[in-house]
Amino acid sequence: MKNRNDVHPADGYDVVGSTATNVADGFTLVAVGDLIVSRAVTKSQDLAFGEVVKILHDADVTFGNLEVNIFDIRSFNGHPQAEYGGAYHLSLPEVGPDLKGMGFNLLGRANNHSLDWGVEGMRETSRVLDQNGIIHAGVGENLAQAGAARFFETARGRVALVSCASTFKPMGRAGDPAGEAPGRPGLNALRLAQSIVVSPEMLENVRLIAAALPTDFPVPEDPNKVVLAGTTFKRGAKLGYSFEPDARDVADILRNVRRGKQFSDFCIVTNHGHEPGNWSQEPPDYEPSFAHKLIDAGADAYIGHGPHLLRGIEIYKGRPIFYSLGNLFQDDLGTPAGADMFGDYAKDPRVDTDAEVKVAEMTGFSNPVFWESIVAVSRFAQNQLAELRLWPIELGHSQRFADRGVPRLVKGSQAKNILERLQKLSEPFGTEIAIENDVGVIRVRPN
Repeated sequence: MKNRNDVHPADGYDVVGSTATNVADGFTLVAVGDLIVSRAVTKSQDLAFGEVVKILHDADVTFGNLEVNIFDIRSFNGHPQAEYGGAYHLSLPEVGPDLKGMGFNLLGRANNHSLDWGVEGMRETSRVLDQNGIIHAGVGENLAQAGAARFFETARGRVALVSCASTFKPMGRAGDPAGEAPGRPGLNALRLAQSIVVSPEMLENVRLIAAALPTDFPVPEDPNKVVLAGTTFKRGAKLGYSFEPDARDVADILRNVRRGKQFSDFCIVTNHGHEPGNWSQEPPDYEPSFAHKLIDAGADAYIGHGPHLLRGIEIYKGRPIFYSLGNLFQDDLGTPAGADMFGDYAKDPRVDTDAEVKVAEMTGFSNPVFWESIVAVSRFAQNQLAELRLWPIELGHSQRFADRGVPRLVKGSQAKNILERLQKLSEPFGTEIAIENDVGVIRVRPN
């Protein structure tokens, strides 16, 4: 039986281009969704939270998506941006060592909050994470840096992380230098062209409206689509949204995945996207194909997050695909909120508080499903995924603002409801999830 480092060029093994997993038996990956955490929560005496921390610790690699900036507002030299990710997420500097203390060693950084506080906030967050020895990817001083894989050494193999985002603010997208123009700091973006799919009858109605309106730039007529006020409508059998990834971004991400795997034994790709919307428990139409391409290029796991709720799980070529792992934390106690956010929620900073603004922002997440998720533990044997264990959690939806947002393991009927919902969401991908002692289990047959 071959295992890590047992392969040689003489065996016909491509030492540069192989996409095979190459970790020692027993390698474990813990994956969670969004980390919106503003304070040092490990000081909590909640035993149920302590059980979550134990799971985070008991792994070779523990991954989460960091949706906050980390700095002290009293000494910060930047400012809140006019374009922000829906809330100005801000954490105290003590969150850096606290995340390390929880067991996190890999963090994704590309998301719609990466530049809430500008390049200065992005850089200060990087400094705090570097200071605490936490590997992070997805942002940088130019696109090459933002898209590059970052590496973490474990006893069972070297792990690469590539982080990208399909949901982001336009001014946050990193760029490479060209000629005399320098590169642009920001995040590793996956641009999507959105279309609205309508019936043939609906499309003809849109065509009539478009034909009646003046335009500066006439578009050649296409029987299958119409562009109206910058929105593309196309003919289809099912009403909904469709997305086409930018071919240049896809090629760049695939190259970074290939490079990441060439320099590591195990490669994780993470994508932050809210498409088609936070209301959807199904992934956007482009994502399954995109995730498959990443795994074909060398990714050993694909971890999605963004809509703040669970989506299905797929096993593709023996690798896990998590279309969304929801939230691990929704503890948004960081202040200040920023004047633009006060304005967006019709609040007056002379009268209303930051907490009242943030509660108003969270009214769209009143459904308990936004406050329920899982901690996913993947175990590998003989360089293949052997088992996935899915620990159900909830984030204190019914608690007061200052106390909610911290995860705890759940049991009984609530655990059953979470896992049964995940079963149904995973069925279209052919994934079978057993429920054993309040834990979801996926057992993978060896290839």
